[in-house]
Amino acid sequence: MVYDSFETLRVAVDEGVAFVTIEHGEINLMDRAMLDDLDRVGRQLEADPAVKVVVLQSANPDFFIAHADINVITQLPAQPPDREEKIGWVHAVLDRFRTMPKATIAKIQGRCRGGGSELALACDMRFAEIGRGVLCQPEVGVGIIPGAGGSVRLPRLVGRGRALEIILGCGDFPAEMAERYGYVNRALPAGEIDYFVSYLARRIAGFPAGTIAAAKRAASMGEVGLEDELAREEEIFLSSAQSPPARRRMAAALAIGMQTAPIEKCCFNHVWGPLAGQ
Repeated sequence: MVYDSFETLRVAVDEGVAFVTIEHGEINLMDRAMLDDLDRVGRQLEADPAVKVVVLQSANPDFFIAHADINVITQLPAQPPDREEKIGWVHAVLDRFRTMPKATIAKIQGRCRGGGSELALACDMRFAEIGRGVLCQPEVGVGIIPGAGGSVRLPRLVGRGRALEIILGCGDFPAEMAERYGYVNRALPAGEIDYFVSYLARRIAGFPAGTIAAAKRAASMGEVGLEDELAREEEIFLSSAQSPPARRRMAAALAIGMQTAPIEKCCFNHVWGPLAGQ
């Protein structure tokens, strides 16, 4: 299959493994352009019989994905629109990496926060680099909830108590702590993560495509009701985004440069002090 040209990512397929490399500006902001590209590439990967494994990675050593674009969030409606589909478009874009008949792996080298964390959570496996990989769900700090799957997937993955620590605490989880919590499969040293993920992906790609898909279906039998939970999450998220505290905090976060370089301005821990009065 010949893949499209994308604005925010590039695709290379080798021996049954599709390496999807995110490369979008200075911080890999999950904006509408990135979501459009993830939608298109997800559909193409899902339909490509030559691909058995998908690896999501970043060309930016500091950011896997910084977070979702607050400008987009401020323009969302207060409730889901009428539609035939159970889940909304953003949920569908990310959930495709869970449901497609390919093994999906997030290789996290750099900051992976908010929507970036939710994309990684939608993948079958996550591996993070020690010393650089950092995960976080910081949404509550700007007055909203994780609304692209984080509120649903994290409790299923790490348990309710730890999920609430992650979501309500809005703190960074370095790779090793994320591994202990079950947020990622493994934390790996810088000199090992590329080799390990490549080896694992190619090993899986050496097995029959139908068996890989069947194993994913079998391992997903305990996820009954997931789409209902995602739909309810969307309702709560949209409602939270319209609250006065969320409006004030998101505006203040944008005003102090949270979505721009340098790196320290993009780190949510940097903005909590200025947002305290909002």
